[in-house]
Formats: sequence, structure tokens, C-alpha cells
Amino acid sequence: MRKLKNVKVWGLLAAGVLAMSTASTFVRLAQAGGAPSLVVAGYRLGIATLVLTIPMAIGRGWRDYATLDARAIVILLLCGVLLALHFASWITSLEYTSVASSVTIVTTTPLWIGLASPLILKEKTPRQTWLGLGLAICGGIIVGFAGQTGSQGVTLRGDLLALSGAILMASYLIIGRSYRERLSLTAYLWIVNGTAAVVLLGWSAFQSLPLTGYSTGTIGWFIALGLIPQLIGHSAANYAVRHVSATLVAIAILGEPIGSIILAAIVLKELPGELQLVGGLLILAGIGLASLADTGSKEPAAANPIT
Repeated sequence: MRKLKNVKVWGLLAAGVLAMSTASTFVRLAQAGGAPSLVVAGYRLGIATLVLTIPMAIGRGWRDYATLDARAIVILLLCGVLLALHFASWITSLEYTSVASSVTIVTTTPLWIGLASPLILKEKTPRQTWLGLGLAICGGIIVGFAGQTGSQGVTLRGDLLALSGAILMASYLIIGRSYRERLSLTAYLWIVNGTAAVVLLGWSAFQSLPLTGYSTGTIGWFIALGLIPQLIGHSAANYAVRHVSATLVAIAILGEPIGSIILAAIVLKELPGELQLVGGLLILAGIGLASLADTGSKEPAAANPIT
């Protein structure tokens, strides 16, 4: 019975990784339709929240919030704000850098969690994590050099935005980690996604960015983003981390950049340069090495999907 359950979990995780791999291509297609990055991010999270409202209402998920004190509610709202900033940074990065660079750099979240753990969580960072960080930094320098030479239109600005997205995601995961287990999966995702959607759409309105008037095709990409990478991808990874090692989930999610790069090559005709490939492989190797340093841990922080 346990083996059958694990097969189900890994099947869902595989589907989740495939779903997350579509995010960067869908974002690019929505941007090509004239949608600003903040609006794209806002609709992605807003649509996912609307869909989650259905199981919340049926299962009366609102009751979960009654068990929380004021501090917990504030922390969850803060997590939503950090999630909004993560998506604002990462989706904007795709305006300036290649899919290959953006998705690889933003996947470095586990490394920043490892660095922050001694300071914030008072947890020792294993030597293997530092080695992984070193590999990833080397890879990042190579990717940055590729950008400065103009390879595939990559720019340093886009790479830095993707890096900001990774650090913001790490902050989101660290701050909210002790509260995820206190809520059902639906209740947790509803409050953080909903808060992020309100922040992003409100931010868009404040900047006078158009929230309506988009073509049917662009609206379709909004819906696709909300349903596939956000709802299916994020939900699958959050479900998996409750049943198997968070480290194993984090390593499995390293397949996302590979899927994203392949899809971008097919749909967007965007082929990564040789330097980008070398740098990206070093970054992924560094993340994998750092994740393996905590094999068997039930720490959920590194397991949430990034894009």
C-alpha cells in the first residue's frame, strides 16, 4: 500500500514539474500580446485563487483560519507579499534575459535557504552546501558573462531580476515554513496566492497599467498560467513535500529548467548559447549537491516550486 502511495506521489510530482516547465513560455507569449509583467503575474495568481475558492467553499476550508492567532495570519499575509515580489521579479526578468538564464538562476532558491539557515533558523549549513554554492556561483558568473557578450539577447538586468526572484522565494519559504503544516494544502495556497494576487493587481492599477482590453489569445495565456504552472505545478509539489523528503522534491524540481529550455526552443525558437548551457549545468549541479547535503530531511523550505 505504501509503495502504491509513493508511486502516486511521484506521478503527481512528475506532472507538477512538467506543468511548471510551461511557465516561462506562457509568460513570454502573454508579454508578446502586450501584457505588462506585473499584470501577467497578477492574473496568474488571481486565476489560481479563483479556482481554489471552489474546493475552499465545498470543504469549508475557512475553518482552518479559525485555529490561527493574529501573528500567524500576519505571517501568512507577509508570505503572500513576498510571493508577489518573487513573481514580479522573475516574470519581469523574462523581458530582459533568455528563458535558459532566467529559469536556471531563479531555481537557486535552495542555496539561499542554506545560506540563511545559520543566521535565521540557527541551523548549521553543511560543508556540501557551501561546495554547491561555489559551483552555482561559478555557473552564475558564466551565465552573466554570456549576457555581457550579447549571447541570445541576454542582459545582466534580467539575470539580476531572476536572482532577486530566487532570494525572495527563499525568504517566502523560510518565513512561512512553520505555518504550512498548520493548514490544509488548499487553505494555505488560497491565502498566500490570494494575497499575492491582490498585491500585484493593486500595484498594476497604481501604476496605471491596463487590466483589461487584451486579446482573446493573451487572456488565454493568463488562464493557462493560472491553471497549469501555478495551480497544477505548485499544488503537486506542495502535496508531494507532505509525503516524501523535501530534499528529494527539491531535486526533482531541477527538471523544470530543462523542460523550460526545451519548450522555449520548440515554441519560441530560442536556443541557449554554449556558455549559457555550461553555466546552467554548473548551477543545477550546485543546487543538486546542496540539496543532497540534507537528504532525508523533512524540511519543506526548499521544496516549493519556483516558477
